[in-house]
Amino acid sequence: MKLGIIGLPGAGKTTIFNALTRGDAPTGQSMGGRFDVLTAVVDVPDERVDTLVPMFEPRKTTYARVTYNDIAGLKKGIGESGGMSGPLLNHLAALDGYVHVVRAFASELVPHPDGSVDPDRDLETLDSEFLINDLVVVEGKLERIATGLSKGSIRDKTAAQREQELFERLGDCLNADKPLRDIVDDLTEDEEKSLRGYGLLTIKPVLVVVNIGDEQDEVALDYNHAHSRIVNLRGRLEMELSQLSGPDGDPEGLAMFMEEFGVTELGLDRVIRESYELMGLQSFFTVGEDEVRAWTLTRGSTALDAAGAIHTDLAKGFIRAETVAYADLVTAGSMAAARSAGKFRQEGRTYIVEDGDVINIKFNL
Repeated sequence: MKLGIIGLPGAGKTTIFNALTRGDAPTGQSMGGRFDVLTAVVDVPDERVDTLVPMFEPRKTTYARVTYNDIAGLKKGIGESGGMSGPLLNHLAALDGYVHVVRAFASELVPHPDGSVDPDRDLETLDSEFLINDLVVVEGKLERIATGLSKGSIRDKTAAQREQELFERLGDCLNADKPLRDIVDDLTEDEEKSLRGYGLLTIKPVLVVVNIGDEQDEVALDYNHAHSRIVNLRGRLEMELSQLSGPDGDPEGLAMFMEEFGVTELGLDRVIRESYELMGLQSFFTVGEDEVRAWTLTRGSTALDAAGAIHTDLAKGFIRAETVAYADLVTAGSMAAARSAGKFRQEGRTYIVEDGDVINIKFNL
């Protein structure tokens, strides 16, 4: 899963990036609208992996991973002043979703570029820039279809008319100032696939992170869009806590600060959990003496999809999937005990994988 951390200048994107990645990138430095990206790959915390490791004592342990990109270069008016640059647009389009950081904290040391703190306004501002980008794409496509149909240069007129109808629906949504993710559930699978090469930005899921001060109450936003979620994070505090939680951190200091500030769950854990829910993702596991590993899969995926996630050869030569639920395996205490208890299942390629399934793929090439 690749997520882009976006936001207007001064929102605290890099602070949130550090909080989510245990990083120490310099904060408070405006890029002046220049496109730049910081990247970090983060293990997905999973207590189930931690439980499976002592059961199998593997030589290697691999957690699922999330890639975070801290993206600089977005600012008010970027969609209108000639459009977004090619590199910036290509990078945004290649991401699975966005973590949109919105400023709600006040600071005399870091004045807001617009002179006042207004998270609703800032959220709408960047949303509008993305919407303008998508509207330009959609209108351009409709113009090309209309020209082709009028000139008779399109051979498959039926397919072109279907495409025209699709883009008209997209245009209606955007012209109503609504992101395309509001109607993505109304699209067929084929329609959704056909749109993947157009670089549409508002169709992607968004986790809005409201960046509040250390002593500030949570802020409620009026943001009712599909495939969107909102969380409040005390960005500066979470950055400090995440650095205490790392391998070289201070567990006692971490526990003390979390208790002092009433933090029950680290922001990095919370954002990952919310992102999984938002993106419709789940985990399955492969286990053994060589490796215990968590894999990421879209909900509703099949055993064949799981095989392909592990390796394309497993999908090509798929015979069956030996499957046991994580809870059943842990209750039994071992693979052998789970088999004896009748908890193992032999599933075919169309089996719908459940979150936490422990899977062994049988294949033949």
